[in-house]
Amino acid sequence: MSRKSHDMGADFVFLPLGGVGEIGMNLYLYGYGREGARDWLIVDMGVTFGGEAEPGVDVILPDIRFIEEERANIAGLLLTHAHEDHFGAVADLWPLLAGVPVYATPFTAEMLKSKLAEIGLVNGFPLQIIPLGDRRTIGPFDVELINMSHSIPEPSAVVIRTPLGAALHTGDWKLDDNPLTSAPTDAVRLKALGDDGISALICDSTNAVRDGVSPSEADVAVTLARLIREAPKRVAVSAFASNVARIGSVAKAARAANRELVVVGRAMLRVIEAAQATGYLDPNLHFHEETAFAKLPPRKVVALCTGSQGEPRAAMARIAEGEHPNVKLDEGDQVIFSSRTIPGNEKAVSRVQNALADLGVDVITDQDAPVHVSGHPRRGELEQLYNWVKPSAAIPMHGEGRHLEAHAKLAERLGVKHVVRARNGSMVRLLPGPARIIETVPVGRLYRDGMILTRADDGQVRERRKLSFAGSVAVSLVLSDKGVLLAAPEIALTGLPAADNQGTPFAEIVREAVIGTIDSIPRPKRSRSASS
Repeated sequence: MSRKSHDMGADFVFLPLGGVGEIGMNLYLYGYGREGARDWLIVDMGVTFGGEAEPGVDVILPDIRFIEEERANIAGLLLTHAHEDHFGAVADLWPLLAGVPVYATPFTAEMLKSKLAEIGLVNGFPLQIIPLGDRRTIGPFDVELINMSHSIPEPSAVVIRTPLGAALHTGDWKLDDNPLTSAPTDAVRLKALGDDGISALICDSTNAVRDGVSPSEADVAVTLARLIREAPKRVAVSAFASNVARIGSVAKAARAANRELVVVGRAMLRVIEAAQATGYLDPNLHFHEETAFAKLPPRKVVALCTGSQGEPRAAMARIAEGEHPNVKLDEGDQVIFSSRTIPGNEKAVSRVQNALADLGVDVITDQDAPVHVSGHPRRGELEQLYNWVKPSAAIPMHGEGRHLEAHAKLAERLGVKHVVRARNGSMVRLLPGPARIIETVPVGRLYRDGMILTRADDGQVRERRKLSFAGSVAVSLVLSDKGVLLAAPEIALTGLPAADNQGTPFAEIVREAVIGTIDSIPRPKRSRSASS
């Protein structure tokens, strides 16, 4: 049960534990009450993905040690949408928070239930499905959802009201009059909020470095239809699995070109099922599973594949390496990367695209044709939102340092009185104003290594990185109780060359060094070491 907070001495604070200073791993806290007795609302709980710097790590999650200590005072967890970087950590982190209620709109809830079912966590999970545009009380917070446009169904901004005033948390958004799935961004409601008065705008910064406005999702549908219609042989389209509008566009293009749609990758199937269950895709959408790929004539197939970010275990990487059990591409086939490369994934994506090119496959990206549009606002869209909402304070979020700084300078140019340059761990007092950073709390990263969660500072990943640069030597010795070497040392070398520049095997070099070391130790000391 959450402690009750008295209004006297209360403040309204914002605290990011992930997502500010990086793209991904979004987790934001809003607190209301007196210092030491605040109630908390969590907005989003996402992941980011491991790369070459985190060998062996499946996903990376925000370290929630701060809010774990406050779990008795958590009013709820509200999810803005179903992208992995906003809801992908729920299954791992929710059990650490004493069963707090989780609020989500229907599509997001369907995606979450699918994820929870994989680990047997559905029964008894306190999931509350709320309608689009809902307004309700969660603890001391009056919360209202605002319909936004993005690259997934049902993205919502959140108005968080307290007795001190209101903040608008945008989530991920853009302005698109024809997003193909959800309704357009609710400009009327946003303008009304500006008239009512918004104290602080906490806003997406991903495209703050780009001028103009983002193209529409409908523009991509036109290009995909043309490319699929004109392709001489097979077509494979790799996109974010969660982009339901893109899935629908590929399906319509395949049907118009008299081709069969083949879905390759479990994540894509999961999203299609959730979209059909909630009405965002035709429940009668006809598609084949991947085992049908080889049976279809080359000019009759469109494959919709996971792996647009070069993930080594996803469909497209396995296809490029010729290791996929059911899908094989040949010279003259076409692969469309209908996505943008997330910062940090450039090498992985390039590796997959080069492997496809080596097969003679024609690779098309957004550098070649308008096959992708971002789901995030450019500077022109940000200006429009600021003109509608007219906040007293602004906090750029959801972006790396250069995105946040570009956003902050834009807000200052637009006349926002108080622009706070926060980072993960910065506790910002929104009200009573002026908005400013009042405290810094511990933050960090958790690694999911198989089924185990460990903190980044525990060191095992750092040790793996060392091994990847230096290799390792393991030596097994058998000594008598008198310290006499009873057998030749057993040597195991990992990650080392077979021989030195003179051709001497490294195993021999190590063996001589070990024997020399043993011989240099006086036998009484060897005896004591062996007995201990």
